[in-house]
Amino acid sequence: MTPRLEVRNITRRFGGVPVVSEVSLSVMPGQVTCLLGPSGCGKSTTLRIIAGVDWPDEGEIRIDGERIVAPGFFVPPEKRGTGLMFQDFALFPHLSVFDNIAFGLDGTRTEKRLRVHELLDKVGLLRYIDSYPHELSGGEQQRVALARALAPRPRIMLMDEPFSGLDNRLRDGIRDETLSILKDEGTAVLLVTHEPEEAMRMADEIALMRRGRIVQQGAPYNVYNAPVDREAAAFFSDINVIRGRVQGLLTETAFGKFMAPGQADGTEVEIVIRPQHIKIDFDRGGQGPAPSPEHGVWARGVVERARFIGKESLVEFRMDFDGSLLKATVPSVFLPKAGTHLWIAIRRDRCFVFPVIPSKDWRRRAD
Repeated sequence: MTPRLEVRNITRRFGGVPVVSEVSLSVMPGQVTCLLGPSGCGKSTTLRIIAGVDWPDEGEIRIDGERIVAPGFFVPPEKRGTGLMFQDFALFPHLSVFDNIAFGLDGTRTEKRLRVHELLDKVGLLRYIDSYPHELSGGEQQRVALARALAPRPRIMLMDEPFSGLDNRLRDGIRDETLSILKDEGTAVLLVTHEPEEAMRMADEIALMRRGRIVQQGAPYNVYNAPVDREAAAFFSDINVIRGRVQGLLTETAFGKFMAPGQADGTEVEIVIRPQHIKIDFDRGGQGPAPSPEHGVWARGVVERARFIGKESLVEFRMDFDGSLLKATVPSVFLPKAGTHLWIAIRRDRCFVFPVIPSKDWRRRAD
């Protein structure tokens, strides 16, 4: 099947500095792809290039196999069949809900009214058809903005942080509702966000961006559970990092030996583990549990702080072996007192081992 949207090696420079560098991705009809990354990584610039309000210095873009952008070739934004949704809903304050949604529609007033009625019914706002934006809540305005963007039946919906202005209590429900409507319409969606939780909740595929490049692409499960490097792992959650040095494909730590396949002897590596994958057990007269294949060797630490943070508790440990600080999360309420000795182990199958990359190498990767 031909992708609804295909981006091939687009690069955009400002003042000779690349802000988007060799970005490639594709989105199928009915698919939601998320461009995820920190502020300033180039994701919004990528979206503007696809929308046609900016242009690449290199690369090409195709919609349903038809070229719309290439060197010396540019299809205007209004002829691309794309819809746009932004953080500020950009409704016309002097127009009614009906007129806002019908603004970009062709056809007779009867045809327009049928389409507007259809969309307002989908978003549950038909009773507000004659209301004005200032009479609506933020969540209602967002749904009107969605209806307006969908009204011309765009082949592609481009969304730039569209939910960030909503109250947290409304956000999840409106995101789910929006996603359902977009999929019903068969629209290909490219969503820009800096929030990993939003990307995981909405996307069929995540493209993780960093310093103008896509560093990893795949289904949310794969991107989360098989990060390409320490930065990718840390973007999705808190992490603990244990350093070691490779000898004979193994790295010796206080938690036992870890496999480091493909790493030469003497390479310094980082063993990355998320707080939810640390196991805690009680101290028994200075002794901890016996080693196991699942958890390896147990190491002792002293509780520095424990806090309840809603669905789980966060416990911070100062480790006996090197004085490092490690964090663990525990479901429900677990609040040991500061100074309590406990033993911790790390899930062997949930660890990621990466070579230590000097800061100068990170800068080179961004060039």
